Amino acid sequence: MINKYTCKNGVRIVLEQIPTVRSVAIGIWIGTGSRNETEQNNGISHFLEHMFFKGTKTRTAREIAEAFDSIGGQVNAFTSKEYTCYYAKVLDEHASFALEMLADMFFHSTFVDEELQKERNVVLEEIRMYEDTPDDIVHDLLSKACYANHPLGYPILGTEETLRTFTSDSLRGYMADYYTPDRVVISIAGNVDESFVQQVESYFGSFTAKQKASESPAPLFQPQKLVRQKDTEQAHLCIGFNGLPVGHPDIYTLIILNNILGGSMSSRLFQEVREQRGLAYSVFSYHSSYQDSGLLAIYAGTGNNQLDLLFETIQETIDALKEDGITEKELKNSKEQMKGSLMLGLESTNSRMSRNGKNELLLGRHRSLDEIIEEINSVTVEKVNELARCIFNEDYALALISPSGQLPNRISS
Repeated sequence: MINKYTCKNGVRIVLEQIPTVRSVAIGIWIGTGSRNETEQNNGISHFLEHMFFKGTKTRTAREIAEAFDSIGGQVNAFTSKEYTCYYAKVLDEHASFALEMLADMFFHSTFVDEELQKERNVVLEEIRMYEDTPDDIVHDLLSKACYANHPLGYPILGTEETLRTFTSDSLRGYMADYYTPDRVVISIAGNVDESFVQQVESYFGSFTAKQKASESPAPLFQPQKLVRQKDTEQAHLCIGFNGLPVGHPDIYTLIILNNILGGSMSSRLFQEVREQRGLAYSVFSYHSSYQDSGLLAIYAGTGNNQLDLLFETIQETIDALKEDGITEKELKNSKEQMKGSLMLGLESTNSRMSRNGKNELLLGRHRSLDEIIEEINSVTVEKVNELARCIFNEDYALALISPSGQLPNRISS
């Protein structure tokens, strides 16, 4: 069972007790990411995440790393477009120690200039490494094509130019604006009792915020076609359609549609593009949901000389799905895949902590497994077909990174 507690300052604590395991996962979730940035400070959410590991008032960066190694624990963090998470997974006997460590990093990181300079260079190398993986950066290019100058179109890592401007003062200023109690969720899953909530509240229940930062407006989907020439072995293609936001009533219908389109090895794109025509090694589709928008995307990589055929094959697959719809067999198989993924994903304390943290932060509610399965079972062939027509009848955005830097002929003409 999932229990929720709200501290006097607004920080939310979500606890799922699992007495049958010997581990505990603790996550600090903050409702801010690259979406909350400006063109001038793009990348600051991610850089701040890095700096939380570079020393506190009482621990050096090395001591932080050694502290978790000494108890056989794991500690890490990540930044997305709408949230940031710092988390640890440890044996249940070390839960209090892990919580104290995370709280120390959250409240007492020092951001000293020497560490700032070193970590700035680390992130610069991360950006350069990313540039060497066109099958990754093409997804950032697609976000830019879909959302143009809206912050959802910004890269999470930022740019070399913005990264060089970050200082300890700018980091603290960003924290003051966005690391506020109303945006913080502490998610715990594992073998701890209810009294652990009091420990969490002793660390996080009293800090305050001067003011609430403004939210960015809802984005307008813009079906732009962006191309970047790069000396690569393959052409990397992404096609994006306007999707659904988090918590939309039809979200499970869309998840099933995505699964049938390109979300599994039996999907239409995988079977047609790879198995039948041998045009690509990697081809898939995915859906990203944000608070007020969503993106249904298709990716495939192929030799530049096969780009036109690849694009035509993808379009034919979409047209067939739109015009002829899905089959009962596809629907049944997709539902079972979803249920299996859901159940298997709840076998670790880390995954349960993540699920609960995201649900609280983005939705403010927690559905039981029975409720979710009921919603999955309620999806019908007609619902999927209607949503497919609605999505695929609209214009699409496109991103392409290739040696020639030229759009497929079907678009160019």
